[in-house]
Amino acid sequence: MSENPALRPAAHGPRPPLLELRGIQASYDRITVLHGVDLTVAAGQVVALLGPNGAGKTTTLNVAAGAHHPSAGTLHLGGRDATGARPRDLARAGVCLIPEGRGIFPNLSVRDNLRMMTFSGRGLAEIEELAYSRFPILGERARQAAGTLSGGQQQMLALARGLATDPAVLLLDELSMGLAPVVVAELYEHVAELARQGVAVLVVEQFAAAVLKIADHAAVLVRGRIQWQGHPDSSLHAELSSYYLGSAA
Repeated sequence: MSENPALRPAAHGPRPPLLELRGIQASYDRITVLHGVDLTVAAGQVVALLGPNGAGKTTTLNVAAGAHHPSAGTLHLGGRDATGARPRDLARAGVCLIPEGRGIFPNLSVRDNLRMMTFSGRGLAEIEELAYSRFPILGERARQAAGTLSGGQQQMLALARGLATDPAVLLLDELSMGLAPVVVAELYEHVAELARQGVAVLVVEQFAAAVLKIADHAAVLVRGRIQWQGHPDSSLHAELSSYYLGSAA
């Protein structure tokens, strides 16, 4: 997968992370939900953002996608300050958000869902070829209404739609929501393959087991603050319950 030219480093030297959040604070009205979040995702890296409900995980993704502007802190893409950029501009720069709930058009066929992505500049034939080679079941269901697909197939369609933009940064919100473990494992293997192709992947998950099998780095967000981050080894598994139950400092 090619790197979006908008995310190439501006100068010589060490490559900056493709995605970097520095000291991000974010609010809804007068309620602050993120309190100085620092997070980086490099090319080819899968970062898992974990935490209980209400921790601020989705807000973090929305800040990264430009859908929610921070009240303080900065967003950097490929080393360039992108704070305050509009979602469409970040999308053109190579940022793709696949939201919770999949974001497909249930009344349209699989093919017409993919057709909607031709705005990216790719033709439908190329988009379909990429989608069906990665997810053959979608080719078999090309004329079927997307809303009648299984949950796993709908998530495959959401991924295929996102990948049609050839993203450099992929943001995934609760990929496993409502899906059987075997389907989740298959989807995350596709995500791991994308990372091997150089995509920077930030995955929000409440249920950690599946994503930690492919994650290079993990961060635990509790009440709007990163409480722990590092390599997801066995010690993290042992500590997650205390973070989720609120007993960790």
